[in-house]
Amino acid sequence: FVFKLTAAKQQDHFFQAAYLEERDAWVRDIKKAIRCIDGGQRFARKSTRKSIRLPETINLSALYLSMKDPEKGIKELKLEKDKKVFNHCFTGMSVIDWLVSSNSIRNRKEGLMLASSLLSEGYLQPAGDTSKAAAEGLSDTPFLDLSDAYYYFPDSGFFCEGNSSDDDVVLKEEFRGMVVKQGCLLKQ
Repeated sequence: FVFKLTAAKQQDHFFQAAYLEERDAWVRDIKKAIRCIDGGQRFARKSTRKSIRLPETINLSALYLSMKDPEKGIKELKLEKDKKVFNHCFTGMSVIDWLVSSNSIRNRKEGLMLASSLLSEGYLQPAGDTSKAAAEGLSDTPFLDLSDAYYYFPDSGFFCEGNSSDDDVVLKEEFRGMVVKQGCLLKQ
């Protein structure tokens, strides 16, 4: 789950993610930042609260903690689709159902807006092709209220069985040198 970033001064930086989906999310976000900067635009993270106009009374981090509650929160499951097994995830439909049952929203349309905000702010992550395509703007909404759109909590231990990383072969020769700084990636 390693990727290499070569800086303008020909310095190579290697990043290792905990799992394939995390690596792919980092690569995708770094590519977006590079495209933005190459296009002469200032790179700035959009605030979901401003772009979607969430009411000031909604606290996304408190809502996230409620969703993760082992007793009353969203149940993480082992789901299967297209010969892949997704562990520690849930469907988009179950998120909207939970938001309705917890009285966080009045209707499913409001739920889509709130779930899209949670996704944009990194409280939820897309898993699988359907939800990833929507999150990348290939759908009307970034979040899908569907039983075959899978999502997960970033710190849940999510992993997918059945993914092939044959295309991601990194030669051992590329890992010569000394570790200058070691740490973990934090997406904010």
